[in-house]
Amino acid sequence: MAALRAAVPVLLALGLGHAAAAAVPLVIWHGMGDSCCNPQSMGYIKKIVENKIPGIYVLSLKIGSNLIQDMENSFFMNVNDQVREVCSQLGTDPRLKGGYNAMGFSQGGQFLRAVAQRCPSPPMLNLISVGGQHQGSVYGFPRCPGESSHVCDWIRKTLDLGAYTKAVQEHLVQAEYWHDPLKEEEYRKNSIFLADINQERGINETYKKNLMALKKFVMVKFLNDTMVDPPISEWFGFYKSGQAKETVPLRETSLYKEDRLGLQEMDKAGKLVFLGVQGDHLHFSEEWFYTTILPFLQ
Repeated sequence: MAALRAAVPVLLALGLGHAAAAAVPLVIWHGMGDSCCNPQSMGYIKKIVENKIPGIYVLSLKIGSNLIQDMENSFFMNVNDQVREVCSQLGTDPRLKGGYNAMGFSQGGQFLRAVAQRCPSPPMLNLISVGGQHQGSVYGFPRCPGESSHVCDWIRKTLDLGAYTKAVQEHLVQAEYWHDPLKEEEYRKNSIFLADINQERGINETYKKNLMALKKFVMVKFLNDTMVDPPISEWFGFYKSGQAKETVPLRETSLYKEDRLGLQEMDKAGKLVFLGVQGDHLHFSEEWFYTTILPFLQ
């Protein structure tokens, strides 16, 4: 409560308590092992946004007919099918037809970027990626969310055995953004999701055009992250090819230099926002969220 009280003057100065008729709708997508409506995660985020921006419509995405399916699908449902399902949900929601802001948590960050690139209607106005692994992750799952440790143990073994096999790619979510810097050619050839949205096999001009239509693309990196490897993936950086020790920032990657996604042009136009927050993966304070993230939702 102290954090809430401390944030009030800042929120008033930002005009966050004003009439909500003009509030832009918000779409949020949870991370691995979570669900749309967990009262300690997405349900909580939905509640505090609604409290601070009166009248805002917040859609917390659910993939499946119930919360258990939603959680299971975050591990086992082909990401391309998930994105297709979300595009359908958004396209048929009359409250979003004028446009919406999007906020994805962990893997939900890159999934919503895929929505921006593949589904321009209704228009996504701003994308906030909170710990999203935009260049993928590897050597992973040093920790596992919630009560899913047995699932993650199985996933680790499966990824180690064959992350880029057809069966694993099509049925294991984390394999679809598994980016092994020691197997770059195999990744580019066989990754059915991340290599596609990152233009690793050729340039889809529609992807580039749609992403560049964003007003702001906000990327939040957790400065003490022990779950994403490498953490710089949250700012679109990655390992130098062929090894797994030295990393390069976005601006030194071929993706940026060749401007395959339009990120260089967006950067020069001031559309890319890089935020760092102290803490481990998805650990942030209410006050930080209020003062740093909410202004992008206005």
